[in-house]
Amino acid sequence: SFIGEESVAAGEGSVLTDNPTWIIDPVDGTTNFVHRFPFVAVSIGFVVNKKVEFGIVYSCIEDKMYTARKGKGAFCNGQKLKVSGQEDITKSLLVTELGSNRDPETIKIILSNMERLLSIPVHG
Repeated sequence: SFIGEESVAAGEGSVLTDNPTWIIDPVDGTTNFVHRFPFVAVSIGFVVNKKVEFGIVYSCIEDKMYTARKGKGAFCNGQKLKVSGQEDITKSLLVTELGSNRDPETIKIILSNMERLLSIPVHG
């Protein structure tokens, strides 16, 4: 099976089943792409029994290939990735994305979540 982000965004229905399924977003970061903001990728995931088995993200502008496989770790251009080990959230950088849904109820939820995040004394 295949699920494409662009076709779902255009109104086509999709149902994730237990069948092996490719999930593809050929322009991940469409808004960035439209505004020429250089963070755009091709994202591909493979799911079996509704569980992600592996994923690939190619950051086109940076020419970086991110890969990850369940139980095998994550890599960037073949180099193993690891978390920073920082456990103190006040020394952390918080990054978020608001999405494109402007439904009033969705905005209310997003702003509520943002308020909770902004009350944490993060580094930036």
